Amino acid sequence: MRQVVWSRRALSDASDILRHIATEDTRAARTVIDRIEATGEALGEFATGHPGRVAGTYEKSVRHLPYIIAYELTDEDRTVAILRVIHASRDWREDGWPTDR
Repeated sequence: MRQVVWSRRALSDASDILRHIATEDTRAARTVIDRIEATGEALGEFATGHPGRVAGTYEKSVRHLPYIIAYELTDEDRTVAILRVIHASRDWREDGWPTDR
């Protein structure tokens, strides 16, 4: 099993998602964040994503939600580093992360 670590940016992404959804429904916000966290942590057991749009990364869709977890395998594949949590509708730059606006 690989260790899963969340970058500050990924934690910030998740926090932004939580705040945005919580303005309408706090229970739904918690459910979404729980599912994002579970999907990310499961990558430690089996990294099932596909090659990402950013070089050297992989992407895993959160089942039944419009979010993508971007990650990389580090330390000779012993660590999964969660880099970003991104809404699937965002515009991606060529070989770069979506812009904030």
